[in-house]
Amino acid sequence: MSVDQAYFTDMEARIPHGKVRTRFAPSPTGYMHVGNLRTALYTWLIARGNDGTFILRIEDTDQGRLVDGAVDVIYRTLAECGLDHDEGPDVGGPVAPYIQSQRRDTYGKYAHRLVEMGHAYYCFCEKTESEEDSGEFGRAADPCRDLPAEEVRARLDAGLPYVIRQRIPDGGTTTFHDAIFGDITVENSTLDDQVLLKRDGLPTYNFANVIDDHLMGITHVVRGSEYLASAPKYNLLYEAFGWEVPTYVHCSPVMRDAQNKMSKRHGDPSYEDLKAQGYLTEAILNYVALLGWSPRGELAEQEIFSLPELVKAFDMTGISKSPAIFDRAKLDHFNAVYLRSLAPEDFHAAALPYIRQAVRGEQFDTAAIAALLQARCERLTDIPEKLDFFDALPDYDLEFFTNKKSKTNPDVCRDMLRAAIPALESLPEWSGDAIHDGLIALAEQLGVKNATLMWPVRIAAAGKLVTPGGAVEICHILGREETLCRLRLGLAKLEA
Repeated sequence: MSVDQAYFTDMEARIPHGKVRTRFAPSPTGYMHVGNLRTALYTWLIARGNDGTFILRIEDTDQGRLVDGAVDVIYRTLAECGLDHDEGPDVGGPVAPYIQSQRRDTYGKYAHRLVEMGHAYYCFCEKTESEEDSGEFGRAADPCRDLPAEEVRARLDAGLPYVIRQRIPDGGTTTFHDAIFGDITVENSTLDDQVLLKRDGLPTYNFANVIDDHLMGITHVVRGSEYLASAPKYNLLYEAFGWEVPTYVHCSPVMRDAQNKMSKRHGDPSYEDLKAQGYLTEAILNYVALLGWSPRGELAEQEIFSLPELVKAFDMTGISKSPAIFDRAKLDHFNAVYLRSLAPEDFHAAALPYIRQAVRGEQFDTAAIAALLQARCERLTDIPEKLDFFDALPDYDLEFFTNKKSKTNPDVCRDMLRAAIPALESLPEWSGDAIHDGLIALAEQLGVKNATLMWPVRIAAAGKLVTPGGAVEICHILGREETLCRLRLGLAKLEA
């Protein structure tokens, strides 16, 4: 199959030059795992930090793994995270199309071109699809590598199915450079003749990404360090075509622990899982940025970065060669910082769905409840269990009234509630200040510490040892009637 040279000349003419161009090229397989999100973020930061172009490309050549709706997940995640793309399937661009399955003819032409140039060959051997996809088929065992040209032509004319394989040089070495790992040299004898074009005419990932990266003018390729082993073969393809090799940026994996990579199969969370678990997008993104990268210089001790601050701070030299371990406690810390930094009205908006899971009574002020929670939760999903006492008083144990620090026991608490109920009944208004001042004055009148009075009031009002607010706040939100009803029930429990 010979292709007119004009086609390749025209394709070269379309390639944008003169600025940094990066790409995020996910496979639509159903979810955005943490490592994928980190790749998207680093790729976006390199583009934005260099006034470059960020491209979204959908790599869907592995048709067996595609999941309905997965492309929507990619778009939604990037949009929520603020990782806007300049070119892509939905916005177009000078090197469209940006979906690999729509570029099928292009890969075929370049694969056949590589055969004409002697850097690839037709292979007619029977192989399983997994062998095709992985390229795991040793070249020593492939009799097609050295078939005479007339035999190849006869088989093609007979319509025999074939794959196209890369012809790795027999001897010598290949050296490639990575921005993180430096120069790496491998013996060509250790490289396999990987499949470039499968029998169905679709390219393998390893071929398609090289062709697309070149034709889209990609200057920096960010990917996982598991692709370091394939980089020499990518280099040989670039050299075969006479193309400039982009800057490789291989990032070490994100690990669940010291031994195991994160994996959806093992229940490790995707971006959407983390959102559902009560983490803010900004906190997730900030934490993911620091999974394998650290700022340098005067920013070396800084942990909290907004997206614009990351653009200014990000430098590829800060990417680590060592794997990063996903630390849930550290993410909780980041999330708590972000939750506390929200404007009260923004926190209320974020918390409201979770408040309403536990507090259905419309009489309760959800903004006041949110104000109690903002400094006291690490994840939004912590909220419902903290509020389960508002709609209905729990059946609590009498021992709750005993607290060494507050110097209370059931007898002390009985006396406190006997005094507190009429004091609260007589308040001229039911406001936070009025409740606070009334109880403080009562404690002074009774000659006890504030905590000695506040403890039984809070226990009787909430029926819980741990609450998101103190006695004053809880009584205020519950309202006069409900508070007094609960305090009378508490007193009855103590007097029984």
